[in-house]
Amino acid sequence: MRPDEAKAAVLEATVARMRERVRGREADELETFVRRYYEHVAPEDLVERSDVDLCSAALAHSSLLRVRSPGEVKVHVYSPNVEEHGWECPHTVVETVVEDMPFLVDSISMEVTRHGGAIHLVIRPILDIERDDEGQLLAVESGNGRPESLIHVEVDRVTDPAVLEQLRDDLLRVLGDVRAAVEDWSAMRERTLAIATELSQQPLSDHAEAAEARELLLWMDAGNFIFLGYREYDIGSEGSEDVLRAVPGSGLGILREKGEQPVSVSFQALPPEVRKLAREKNLLNLTKANSRATVHRPSYLDYVGVKRFDSSGEVSGERRFLGPYTH
Repeated sequence: MRPDEAKAAVLEATVARMRERVRGREADELETFVRRYYEHVAPEDLVERSDVDLCSAALAHSSLLRVRSPGEVKVHVYSPNVEEHGWECPHTVVETVVEDMPFLVDSISMEVTRHGGAIHLVIRPILDIERDDEGQLLAVESGNGRPESLIHVEVDRVTDPAVLEQLRDDLLRVLGDVRAAVEDWSAMRERTLAIATELSQQPLSDHAEAAEARELLLWMDAGNFIFLGYREYDIGSEGSEDVLRAVPGSGLGILREKGEQPVSVSFQALPPEVRKLAREKNLLNLTKANSRATVHRPSYLDYVGVKRFDSSGEVSGERRFLGPYTH
């Protein structure tokens, strides 16, 4: 039997198993769900599994899908066993439901790998989901809904409830970062173009450096930089030390304000001789941030700082972009 034929046979058995458990109109809707759920899964990832476990896995994810408020991120992390869940799997299972957006699979995979687990399977259907005003599921694939991403990831099995809960919390944080970066993508690009325009209009002592900075920003905006975060800072002093204070309301993406202290903690942690560089009158500050990305790619974030000057030509602040350069 060819692989595609073997997959089709397993899928038919899975649908039949589901119809043994569910009757009536709900069974028709769940059949649509089950077929779409496994539609793009490779045959070799299905044919060795029992129809009981495949049916149970799909129904478990459909249960998580049933109610979701606008903007809500749903994450379930568990290690299935027959006694508690009615089905079994040799791995720990991560299930998510969220509006479809870029970077989801990469970011989730990156986080579970950071926790030390090897990934054994990823299922990622994108379904047209119709809901009522309370977030209750009305229909799947009706053509009247919005695309929602369901991601099922299987990793090395974990049994410690505290470890499972920590993984869930970290995934919620990561998916919050993904949402913030995607929602603010256009706004960050607008800031890039606005600063580029500003550099072409303001008199600066070093016109060559201003032109170079402007070209860099335009190049970034042309698809060469993945904008994950932006924030503006004012530079000031506390006693004899320089401090960077975030400009309220300027944070975008992963640098959105989250109620933290307005003074940049990462800047204060730098050695004094490095902090003094903030006052130097070079326009651009290009370096690596001291934190790894939680979105898209597991690398240290690239840091692009464009300084702001006051009327006397002294450095008064910085506009900071975070994100990786594209390949």
